[in-house]
Amino acid sequence: MMKWLVAVPIILGVAVFGEAFAEQGTYVDSIKFIQYLDGNIALEEVRNGNLDIYYWTIPSDRLEGKDAQRGLHVFNSTGGSFSMLVNPAETEQFNPFADRDARFALNYLVDRKLFVNELMGGFGAPTVSYYDPSHPEYLTIIEQVEGFNFVYNPALAEEIISKSMIERGAVKTDGMWLADSAPVEITIFIRSDDPIRKSIGEILASELERIGFTVSRDFGDLNKAFAVVYGSDPAGLQWHLYTEGWGSSAFVRYDSVGIGQMYAPWFSSMPGFNDPTYWNYENEKLDSLTQKIYTGNYSDAEERASLIQDGVTEGISESVRIFLASNTDQYVVNEGTSGIINDFGAGIPSRFTPINARSDDGDIAIGVKHIYQGSWNPVAGLTDLYSNHIWGILSDPATFKHPYTGETFPVRADYQIETAGPDGKLDLPDGAITWDPQLQEWTSVPHNASATSKATFDFKFSKWHNGEWMDMNDIMYSLYFVMEWGSEAGENDKTFDSSFTPRASQYTQTIIGVNPVDADTIEVYVDYWHFDENEIADWAALWSSVPWEITAAMEDVVIDGKASFSRSAATSKGISWLSLLIPNDAGLVRESLLEFSDEGHVPAALDGLGAGYLQDRYGASAAWIAENDHAVISNGPFYLDSYSPEARTIRVSAFDDESYPFPAGQWSKFEEVKFPTIRYADVADIVQKGEALEIEIGTEGADSVIYFLTSSSGEVISQTQEISADRTVITVSAEDTQSLGIGAGNIKIFAASESVLKPDFYESSFLVVDDGAILPTQTTTEIEVVEAEPEYGIWIALLVAITIGIGAYFGVYKRRQSVKA
Repeated sequence: MMKWLVAVPIILGVAVFGEAFAEQGTYVDSIKFIQYLDGNIALEEVRNGNLDIYYWTIPSDRLEGKDAQRGLHVFNSTGGSFSMLVNPAETEQFNPFADRDARFALNYLVDRKLFVNELMGGFGAPTVSYYDPSHPEYLTIIEQVEGFNFVYNPALAEEIISKSMIERGAVKTDGMWLADSAPVEITIFIRSDDPIRKSIGEILASELERIGFTVSRDFGDLNKAFAVVYGSDPAGLQWHLYTEGWGSSAFVRYDSVGIGQMYAPWFSSMPGFNDPTYWNYENEKLDSLTQKIYTGNYSDAEERASLIQDGVTEGISESVRIFLASNTDQYVVNEGTSGIINDFGAGIPSRFTPINARSDDGDIAIGVKHIYQGSWNPVAGLTDLYSNHIWGILSDPATFKHPYTGETFPVRADYQIETAGPDGKLDLPDGAITWDPQLQEWTSVPHNASATSKATFDFKFSKWHNGEWMDMNDIMYSLYFVMEWGSEAGENDKTFDSSFTPRASQYTQTIIGVNPVDADTIEVYVDYWHFDENEIADWAALWSSVPWEITAAMEDVVIDGKASFSRSAATSKGISWLSLLIPNDAGLVRESLLEFSDEGHVPAALDGLGAGYLQDRYGASAAWIAENDHAVISNGPFYLDSYSPEARTIRVSAFDDESYPFPAGQWSKFEEVKFPTIRYADVADIVQKGEALEIEIGTEGADSVIYFLTSSSGEVISQTQEISADRTVITVSAEDTQSLGIGAGNIKIFAASESVLKPDFYESSFLVVDDGAILPTQTTTEIEVVEAEPEYGIWIALLVAITIGIGAYFGVYKRRQSVKA
């Protein structure tokens, strides 16, 4: 076995020497998260000062006018998105949506504009794909999205569904669909804890009843959905449709995760969820396309864009997950609270806000819709938005995403990148090693081994919340874990999880080897390339969000069959979904730690550890669990102080330790942002076919404008034009207007900035007339701009994916993904 471990005293010395540390990395001493299901009550509590912030959107009608906003700061912010998950299982029992055409027809049965205008009060936008109009990738796929031209057309939906049903042997008798002489019943799982999704589900149920289906409505929250929808075998048909909601914890410039998460089976987020005992949705085309995007298997930006375009087209066509709308959230903050950071992906519940927030009394109270729903484990848990709001300030990431550009920057791991990609290779040094799951040891990489890219990381270690120092053992154990659990050695492999393993395997296949340089420096060699070198760093970054002994103890619990890392595996095996927050599960982790301590257990991945070091590590974590009744131990600016399920509260306190590397105010630079804005647009109401058209655009803070002109037949004409001043004139050539069909047309204009990747958006319709028609005078449309809090427009929505590495939360596993709301 290769020896990479350095002496612990050297690790400790190097980790702290030469840094100037603050005593506390936050302005406030503690934060209490309190559940408020009723947003109206939460609004009043924020107004009167009992709450400082509410982490959920407030209905727009409650904030109209100055009086309604008295005592508040109101932030228009990136919101969530809504989708509909469809069960495509092919079973003996008749399932209408096993047929792709029937699923696709649902796109015409949902009235997206009604959802936005009536249910969301206009604070949102109809969406067709995972990428909504405010997503950095949206301009890449707009032609594909516009080409579907989905409109509410229930007659067309019924026609397509009827054809599908008849071809599969169903009959319609007295207005009701029958299969094998029995009514065809559809079960819709409707989120009753969200008024918008409850209404969407009820409307959809009525539409399906109208065309002859028997509809059963099953109501519940996310906890119930984890069991009924995400945890059950689709072949059991406990559900046919589910009203999903999504949130994000960060803004991502190059989203390599979301398209796979939302459309491809390999990511374990599609029906069946890769549980080998369940029926599973399969689509090799989507798997291939999205895995190439995820692992950087392309030669340039153009090829990457083409992969995304093909993936979106196939995902929409398959219609297993159908996107409905994205929304603009209105968050409220008490006027006495400052330091809010309005991340383009997460909104004000970004990880930066609690770390940077300031109040007069040194404590903050944050209202939340739910304390958490699901499980707190950093392997295949933490899949809900509510948990991530809290976990994101307990755990620091190695790298993170800039809140306004979405670009990767270092947090706890400074880095240097060397790459020979996309076509070249770099030689690995003689000391490079890799984990061998078969031999269960670290082995030397072959002498002729090569990799596309090399990332050198210098870590900023500090103490874990239990008082023990982070060290290279934590890093190496996290790498061991993802390589061990990211591979399947055989049918009876105990280090396999149906949700985690398929995703992690995509990452481990790119890891060629690592070369530990010293106590806090490591070289990582990967077969991964990106035209932005920061993305290579993000992919290759090694880190751990929990001490190695906690990971080892969780492994022990799962291998013994006492709990599972993922919900689907827990449900299929009839065991608990491991959660470090729950006293019973934390007790199981502690039992393993005590056994390890008694036996002097040295994990196979950590050779050469001294007895004293082992006892300190096991003892400190076991003592923490005994004292706090939970096993949440991490390395962020706050630690988990207490959890009271009866009071529905979680309290976190500042980690007041001189080892923490960032002072209070480290992220205050993100408090202010200048948005690109469209001030006015001169767009004619009537356009004459075959004559050049000029459109004057007034902007502020924009570097370019991009327009998309859509004809009545769905043909799209696009152009990008640089801006030298705050005024530009778009010229549509006579040749382009000649190609417009007679009738209604549409123009979408985006004002974009290189420094703030949240384009402003303007849309207008016009009438195309034939040559010789008399045209009215062109008029100017003034666009209202709110100076204090720039209005993002109704098209702003969620990005997802995504996060603190929502899954660089755990070691090196990359899952910056959207989380369920």
